[in-house]
Amino acid sequence: MKYTPKQIGKLVRDTRKQLGVTQKGLALTSGTGLRFIIDLEKGKPTCQVGKVLTVLQTLGIDMSLTPPRQAETDGE
Repeated sequence: MKYTPKQIGKLVRDTRKQLGVTQKGLALTSGTGLRFIIDLEKGKPTCQVGKVLTVLQTLGIDMSLTPPRQAETDGE
């Protein structure tokens, strides 16, 4: 499934709220800044991928990457 920055932001916001965590609390526990969390939840497309991955892990959100079929067979 292909996700847009807005969809990822919504997933982060919805999960954070479901867990009862504030934006400030998420920023503290994920080692990011409050401004970063706000931007991520708004779907800012230029958020740093490393920090996004950290926030997803902090919230317990699993992510799966699947290479194209051709790339899978080329490596064998």
